This record gives sequence, C-alpha cells and structure tokens, in this order.
Amino acid sequence: MGITGKLIGSGRASDVYELGDGWVLRRDREEYGDGVAEAALMERLHAHGYPVPRVRVADCTRSELVMERLNGPTMLEAFGAGRIGPQEAGEVLARLLRQLHALPGRVIHLDLHPDNVMLTPHGPHVIDWTNAEEGEPGLDWGMSALILAQVAMTDAQLAVPVRATLAALLADPSDLTEAGLIEARRRRAANPTMTAREVEVLGEAEELVRSFMV
Repeated sequence: MGITGKLIGSGRASDVYELGDGWVLRRDREEYGDGVAEAALMERLHAHGYPVPRVRVADCTRSELVMERLNGPTMLEAFGAGRIGPQEAGEVLARLLRQLHALPGRVIHLDLHPDNVMLTPHGPHVIDWTNAEEGEPGLDWGMSALILAQVAMTDAQLAVPVRATLAALLADPSDLTEAGLIEARRRRAANPTMTAREVEVLGEAEELVRSFMV
C-alpha cells in the first residue's frame, strides 16, 4: 500500500499499523504468507458467519493485509488480567474449533491459541489466518493443544493455569486424533519462528497433551 500509520502491535513475523477509520494494516517483515489469499479466506468465513475481522481484499498484497480493527483484548491479555479464567478460555477455544470445522470447505486454522483470539463486545473473533489450509480437524486440535502444552512447559508463571485451559480444551471430548498430534509435533518442530527452548520441550509437551486425551 505504501501507507503506514502508528505501530500498534508486533508479533513474531509481522507488525500491525493503525490506518484510521476503524482499519489496520498487518505487514509481514519477511515473505511469510499471502495476504491476498488470507483476505479471500477471511471474507469467505465471514460470509458463513464465522467470527473473523472484515477485510478490504482490494487493498491487500502478498505481504500486507488490511482488516477491521477489533475492540478488546486478546484472550491472552484477558487471561493475564484475570478477565477470563483458564477453564472458560479452553471452552471458548474448543467452541471456535468446532464452529470452524462445521463450515463447508474443510478449513483448519493451525494456529488457534489465546493470542490469536480477540475478545470483543460482540464475542470472540479469530485472527491470523496465515497458516490456514484445507485439512483434517484432528490436526487443528493437535496444533492448538500442543501450543498450549509448550507454554505450560516453558512459562513457569502460566504452567498451572495453562494446564487447566488444555484440560478444558480437550474435555468434551475433542476431535484430536493420534495422527493429528503426531503431525502437529512435526510441523511445530519445523516452524522457523519457534525458539530453541520451544523446540526442546516438544516431546514433553506431546506427553502432556496425551495425558488429557480421552
């Protein structure tokens, strides 16, 4: 776009800028995803009633995504502030996964965790569809569960509450499969944005997930 407003957020691979009039620009620092394809998917999901931000497809490029600015904290921020409990967080994640997998097209998010859920006055909304693809729901459940388990293994302060969130995520029971968990571990190990410590604990994280599988 060639337009950059105030920097309002940064992740492992991208930065988010304020554009005004209720819109933001997410710009990848390197060629990480495809903003055009991601916007088209989000537009399709929005049309089916799934809670995602609105997008301006015509203004998106391979490295830039223009989307609605959502009001509210991420689930992770709300979790840290005591505005949402561990069990409720897990239940919300599970509901969002089930709702997504019930839509036509076999879309899986592959990065659905508390920092990619915004808690707005209109309910939770899912962001960051960079990794989304068509696939098996079991893999999506495996990725979400393994991400939580890695946090439990690497963050002493969050270890206990995150285990409770993981338990709630997999309690119903979930659609997590053995094949999904194995593939999730393979993909997490190959993720270039992971730290050495996060890769190191993958085995322990997988065992923790298995302890909650029913």
